[in-house]
Amino acid sequence: MRLFFVSLGCDKNLVDSEKMLALLAKRDISITDMPQEAEIIIVNTCAFICDAKEESIETILEMAEYKRDGKCIALIVCGCLAQRYAEEIREEIPEVDAVVGATAYDSIADVVCETINGKKGCYLAEADYLPQNLISRICTSSAHTSYLKIAEGCNKRCTYCIIPYLRGNYRSIPIEELVAEASLLAERGTKELIVIAQETTLYGVDLYGEKRLPHLLRELCRIEGIEWLRVMYCYPEEITKELLLTMKQEPKICHYLDLPIQHCNDEVLRRMGRRTTKQELIQKLHEIREILPDIALRTTLISGFPGETQKQHEECVDFAAEYQFERLGVFPYSPEEGTPAATMSDLPEEQIRRQWADEIMEAEQEVIFRQNERMTGKVLSVLVDGYLPEDDVYVGRTYRDAPDIDGCVFFSAPYEIMSGTILTIRITDARGYDLVGEIWNEEEE
Repeated sequence: MRLFFVSLGCDKNLVDSEKMLALLAKRDISITDMPQEAEIIIVNTCAFICDAKEESIETILEMAEYKRDGKCIALIVCGCLAQRYAEEIREEIPEVDAVVGATAYDSIADVVCETINGKKGCYLAEADYLPQNLISRICTSSAHTSYLKIAEGCNKRCTYCIIPYLRGNYRSIPIEELVAEASLLAERGTKELIVIAQETTLYGVDLYGEKRLPHLLRELCRIEGIEWLRVMYCYPEEITKELLLTMKQEPKICHYLDLPIQHCNDEVLRRMGRRTTKQELIQKLHEIREILPDIALRTTLISGFPGETQKQHEECVDFAAEYQFERLGVFPYSPEEGTPAATMSDLPEEQIRRQWADEIMEAEQEVIFRQNERMTGKVLSVLVDGYLPEDDVYVGRTYRDAPDIDGCVFFSAPYEIMSGTILTIRITDARGYDLVGEIWNEEEE
């Protein structure tokens, strides 16, 4: 039978999708990119913020049309939206045959078999359940860049975040299982491995009684074929000197850290349930840059949190400009049902929340544009992501750029270059968030 699969939301959800595809492939189910030709349609949903929920619902409704007008006999909804609103989905969208919760994705093959045989139902595991030994994946994005999810759930309980209620408490995946999964990805062509979780910096505390992210990174560095390691979702208060020294000592680890701080004002941070103060954030930023002077720091901020004032917002704008984050994203606050923040008073109007987000990004834009201009003349390693035939240029990324969220490097070449190749590029120009370069040959200098 043919399957059409839609994966929505974050890269952590993508990993779950790829593991589900591998499980289904063992049942001789083939994948199609044409939903009208599929007997089975699966939507792996997101429910992190309001916009993500709306996208998930719209996608389910779109796929439901193929239940009426196409060949589809089994429409299955998985992921965070399914975990949160299982009964509502089944009641409101009768075309949906099965709902599979966020932590029950290892049952997907059995669910599909039962569904095509006429059974309907909800398949929800405990929030703290952790599927084991799922190391096989069918990669759906570029073969040379893969995500490695090292843990599930979160213990932080930030007041604005729904994830712990959907994904449970923090559960680390054993090191040996992660090394086996990464080795398999390397055998299939992965050059860049991006380490992810709801929080990566606490890896191992639940299994080994101590933080083991540095140890895990050293083990991953030993895998033949992996050339870049990138670490995302690091809580600033959990970043240790050992982690920073490991990044300095291991040449495969990109000098890039994603540390979402969300805000800098102490009162806003307190209401968010964050565990750092402004001064502690400043100290951590200084420590990181002292050990890794060429570090590229990415952060995310939330604008318009309940109770946030104009003065507190301006403090956040100034902080972002002063500490010169190499990469930065902003989300207007979105009240999420079931979270403590959703009951807080003094919520700025949506227009104000979006305006404040725009103001932060305008300040950050100036920072990034100036930084990119200073990159002119530098020689950097670039991982080639692909070729744009309409412009006759190749596109790639430096260690400073994660896929899909950061900038790119564009360059021409007189010969064909395979995606996944790492080249030495001299930067010749800066164009906003992106760079332009040329292949550099040291012998020609």
